[in-house]
Amino acid sequence: MLNQEANQNIILFFETISKYYSCKTEISSGITSHIGEDTAKDSTWSLFEFALIQSAYRTDGNKFMLEGEGVYYEMSALNLIAFEQKGRNKFEFVEQYGDNIFRITSIRFHYKY
Repeated sequence: MLNQEANQNIILFFETISKYYSCKTEISSGITSHIGEDTAKDSTWSLFEFALIQSAYRTDGNKFMLEGEGVYYEMSALNLIAFEQKGRNKFEFVEQYGDNIFRITSIRFHYKY
C-alpha cells in the first residue's frame, strides 16, 4: 500500500505529464518474483519506445494509462506499492499482483528542457 506522500507524488506526476507529450518515451516493464538488487536474473523484461501522445486515469478499473502511436500501456492504481523518481525525467512504479508477483515499470522521458 502506498503512503500519502507517494500518492501525492503520483498525482503530481500525472498532473504535469503533459510537458512530456511528443517526447520520446521509454518504458521498461518487468515481471519478477522478488524486488531487489538482482531482479534481472529472475525476471522477464519488455521495452517500449514511442512518442507520448496522451495519458489519463481510467476510472473503470482504476488504471493509469500512457499512449503513443501503436502503444497503449496501463498500470493498476490499486496494485501500486511503490513510486519513485529515479533521476531527472526517470520514474519507477512497482505493482504487486500476488504474494510473489511484481511488475516493475520504469519510464524515461527524453525531455529537451
